[in-house]
Amino acid sequence: MRDVAVIVPTLRRPESLERALRSLFAQTGVADRVSEIVVVDNDPVGSAAATVGALRSGSPWPLTCVHAPRPGVATARNAGLASTDAPLIAFLDDDEAASPGWLAALLRAREETGADAVFGPITGRAPDAATWLKPWLERFFSREGPAHTGLIDQPFGCGNSLMVRATALPGPAPFDTGTDQAGGEDDALFAALAARGGRFGWAADARVEEFAPAHRATLNYALARAFAYGQGPSQTAAAAKDWPAVARWMVIGAGQTAVFGAASAALTLIASPKRAEMYDRTARGIGKLFWMKGFEPRFYGAREVARLEAAGL
Repeated sequence: MRDVAVIVPTLRRPESLERALRSLFAQTGVADRVSEIVVVDNDPVGSAAATVGALRSGSPWPLTCVHAPRPGVATARNAGLASTDAPLIAFLDDDEAASPGWLAALLRAREETGADAVFGPITGRAPDAATWLKPWLERFFSREGPAHTGLIDQPFGCGNSLMVRATALPGPAPFDTGTDQAGGEDDALFAALAARGGRFGWAADARVEEFAPAHRATLNYALARAFAYGQGPSQTAAAAKDWPAVARWMVIGAGQTAVFGAASAALTLIASPKRAEMYDRTARGIGKLFWMKGFEPRFYGAREVARLEAAGL
């Protein structure tokens, strides 16, 4: 029963994409479950076609490349979904490499829990980071959950996930393209799923590694992401017009900003490596306060294309 499609969105990361795809080719225990691997090339000039073409002969399953020329993370995910009718959808990001038992573990967890969306752990790698930042950055890009597979209360991001299409990904374009530039498309999707009574699961053995490229293995980038993560709870409450919850998150943010901001200042004075974690927590607190439109950092879409072109990539 070939009922699973794996979708890999990508934007001008040929080496990273190759690593991700080769990790998929090495998956074990799922030979009769995978219907196809879909690479979504989100580069306006379609740069991923050559990489996919060179690797196609090594894939144990059909490997297709879909061009979604309008840069944007939600647009890319929707394009991948539109290209397949598989009832189960796995997402692997192009900066991730899956362990050999990754997909089998996600499938087992879904069967055991009956969850609509299942997530797995991520081990962050930041090979280009400054020495004092590297331990914190690798934790920052990691994802940990319960020690054992089971149901969980809160979802994670789309990278390293398996979803039941009928319940978790309804309609032809379930990801909100209004999030194309700033991200957060998964937050909105999972908030809606939770409101419908959907269930989330954790696959403890479905581990992937996430490799932060050099331009992301920096303090400035990580703190911008931390600020965006902090915005998430306030923005989700605002989207639901739950203004008491917005106010509560803003009060929490103010407290975090004050407490962790003071700790950041103290640790900076003594040049402690632990200051990075306090910067992170401070940024998340500030994000809860400044959740409004106009304050969102832009990591994806046109901004990413412009950054890559400026770097000659």
